[in-house]
Amino acid sequence: MKKIFEKEGIFVNYKEKVVKTARDDVLIHREENPTRLWWELKEAIKGKKVKIVVYEVEDK
Repeated sequence: MKKIFEKEGIFVNYKEKVVKTARDDVLIHREENPTRLWWELKEAIKGKKVKIVVYEVEDK
């Protein structure tokens, strides 16, 4: 196996927003937006058979 991609960062930005409706119901709106890092990974692995391992990086 050869390494074709190694970068660190956030792949998808995620937001939750609590919204109250006119009838006092509470809804949670979830939003996911892929980052540039996501698109770079997608292009690097396109058409290739890959093994992906993900590690969570701790904040310093």
